[in-house]
Amino acid sequence: MRKFLMAVLLLLGLVFILTYFAEMQEVWRILRTGYWWYVALAALVEAAWMLNLSASYQSVYRIVGLDESYRRLIYLSSAAFFVNVVTPASGGVPAIALFLADAGKRGHSRGRVMAAYALNLLFEYTGLLVVVTLGLAVLARRNHLEWSEVGASLVLLVVALGLTGLLYLGMKSADTLARVLAWAARGVNYAARPFSRKRPFVEESRAYTFAHEIAEGIQALRGEPRLLVRPLLLALSNKALHLSILTLMFLAFDVPFTAGTIFGSFGIGYLFVIVSPTPAGIGIVEGVLVLVLKTLLVPLDAATIITLSYRGVTFWLPLLVGMISFRVGHRLDDGPVGES
Repeated sequence: MRKFLMAVLLLLGLVFILTYFAEMQEVWRILRTGYWWYVALAALVEAAWMLNLSASYQSVYRIVGLDESYRRLIYLSSAAFFVNVVTPASGGVPAIALFLADAGKRGHSRGRVMAAYALNLLFEYTGLLVVVTLGLAVLARRNHLEWSEVGASLVLLVVALGLTGLLYLGMKSADTLARVLAWAARGVNYAARPFSRKRPFVEESRAYTFAHEIAEGIQALRGEPRLLVRPLLLALSNKALHLSILTLMFLAFDVPFTAGTIFGSFGIGYLFVIVSPTPAGIGIVEGVLVLVLKTLLVPLDAATIITLSYRGVTFWLPLLVGMISFRVGHRLDDGPVGES
């Protein structure tokens, strides 16, 4: 079954690439017309971003008492990006499933891994809220702020607050978190009743067990809030690295810019990577970023070139790396590693 699922996901990846092959060719053509040293530097910065993302996961794994190798987390984080993109209407579920499947293989508590994943997501959203706030401030200052950007920001804020609330419940009371997850399980079972009549889609007893594992994993935060500092700094540095890639794209194509242009376009563009209904914002971010750049007085042709080149480095490059990681990463076998 595992090999079959891998084959299906790789096939989906191939279909996805073939579907957008013309766009990939256009991105490659554009990148070749820029100053190659800036483009090469941008690719190196993206590689640093991928390594930094793995360090972020390692830091939250340690918070919940899990010891995992940096090499394996490089594989997991890049492969998770790939499966999230190529799986239709994923909503992040395939990436979570990948981490949980690896937890079972490695002898980790799935609840602790879920807690680590949720913590990492919360830190990423926190870092994004910082840059989005800067971006909204730039647009408001130039009288170009639209309700669509405000609405998307509020969606992100609500999700971040929801994650914070669940983690807070886990720290304060495992039983309360268990009741919330059991209630959610009943809702899922009700929605899935037409498709799963013989047995519940999600066992409520597993929700209780899962909640106690999550609570156990994040208990360390109650006594040592300083543990939050490192993953928060890593999340902010993730955004700084992508911000620098956008700047390098302006330099690569010799397009004048100001700090306000960079922060405004990056904040809103990255926001729609998260809240877009399409995987990683494919097809949405490109249009939004071009529109924001044009609003910030970047010529339309230049805005299109910068957008496609930026997405080439920050979307297509990690997608291809993730596909390779997913294909070969399962061969990594450092032996089972339990909780620390």
